[in-house]
Amino acid sequence: MRELSEQEIIRRNKIKDLENKGIKPFNDSYSVDSNSLSIKENYDTYSKEELNEMDIDVIVAGRIMTKRIKGKAGFMHIQDRYGQIQIYIRSDHVSEIEYELFDNADLGDIVGIEGKVFRTNMGELSIKANKYVHLTKALRPLPEKYHGLTDIEERYRRRYVDLIVNEKTKKIAFLRPKIIRSIQNYLDNFGYVEVETPVLTNVLGGAAARPFVTRHNTLDIDMYLRIATELHLKRLIVGGMEAVYEIGKLFRNEGMDRNHNPEFTTIEIYKAYSDMKGMMELAENLIKNTIYDVLGTYELEWKGHNLNFENPWQKIHMVDSIKESCGIDFYENKTIDEMIKLAKEHEIELEAHYASGHIINAFFEKYVEPNIINPTFVYGHPVEISPLAKKSSDERFTERFELFICADEYANAFSELNDPIDQRERFEKQLHEKKLGNEEASEMDEDFIEALEYGMPPTGGIGIGIDRLIMLITNSESIREVILFPQMKNKN
Repeated sequence: MRELSEQEIIRRNKIKDLENKGIKPFNDSYSVDSNSLSIKENYDTYSKEELNEMDIDVIVAGRIMTKRIKGKAGFMHIQDRYGQIQIYIRSDHVSEIEYELFDNADLGDIVGIEGKVFRTNMGELSIKANKYVHLTKALRPLPEKYHGLTDIEERYRRRYVDLIVNEKTKKIAFLRPKIIRSIQNYLDNFGYVEVETPVLTNVLGGAAARPFVTRHNTLDIDMYLRIATELHLKRLIVGGMEAVYEIGKLFRNEGMDRNHNPEFTTIEIYKAYSDMKGMMELAENLIKNTIYDVLGTYELEWKGHNLNFENPWQKIHMVDSIKESCGIDFYENKTIDEMIKLAKEHEIELEAHYASGHIINAFFEKYVEPNIINPTFVYGHPVEISPLAKKSSDERFTERFELFICADEYANAFSELNDPIDQRERFEKQLHEKKLGNEEASEMDEDFIEALEYGMPPTGGIGIGIDRLIMLITNSESIREVILFPQMKNKN
């Protein structure tokens, strides 16, 4: 057991003092009828004299964040989910034991207050207490006011403390569900149906990623935590649901950095009788609407750039973007040996499973992606890296796009492949890549091919990273800022 600090010992001793007074250190439920926000919204426009005449009674509760006492009176600020409000306590307005409780209280303790709304001589809207109730004893001191949790790793590990002392963290925590709700409302209004699909899967597919593997003891089989929701959602399109979406957790057994957490949230959306162009329109309108709905403007700052999402979004073919950036025209037919030579000349790292399409994508990732600033749809991905997308008129490429903003990917979309014969061939090529060492290659999903054999209408599908979108809207530099409990390395 760790050694207690001096402050922690003092606070534990105060538990005994409370018990000797017949007061529970960790008290029971407490009924409140107001909060810091409603009090400010309802009464901030009134003068001191008007508030005195109105004689407003409120009951609030919160955590003590500041406290100062001068003789027989004192002030403190308590903090609830909405913010802080000042409490004024006089020894002749509360009972003797209540004032003693206030006097002995520590920062971090949680208390209930009954009193009247008033304005101090300094003009601050406050509550004049006529009843003080101890609710919870805090056994650990809060971080020092002006320095807080300076260790970023500790902020993420002890999110509960971070939420108490960091206003931006709390703001993001409350904005996240608002952003998700805005997305849901938009799609619901256009007739999309929100669904749930399995997190545990038998077959690896729907994306290129390394999975987490787990064991189902009763069935005596290995299973995967899903890396995508795509294949199940497209089964629902086959079944006739026509317009579906799912917001849910995905799991990828990969590295952690500013943009990546092994457990993250996406939305995948599928619409029968649509295509890649329809998904471009959906993505642009959905993201624009969400930004405006949450922020009240289409403009925001991200990575030092001032972005206006109301402006038309750019569209460019991947091959054209490479030609613009480094002068190489991959529309021209080149042998694999010529492609490998070009890659080496341009310091592109090659892997054993790379075909021509992988090399084209590697050129894009090195020479184009880092330089994209404004919202840009990059389309026309090579067929080798797009096993679930329809081929375009030039069958080396597909009807697929990715959305990039300030060098980060935010969405991935296809005209969905609905030809079961072609899909089987694509899966077989993925199996070959897996044999060559590509751990992210898909497996053969016989059930999905069977579903396609029943007939899937022409369909557009898109996946959008919810965490990255929240990073953008809240101007958060790390994905760990927008996930309440991100994955962390073992502290020891």
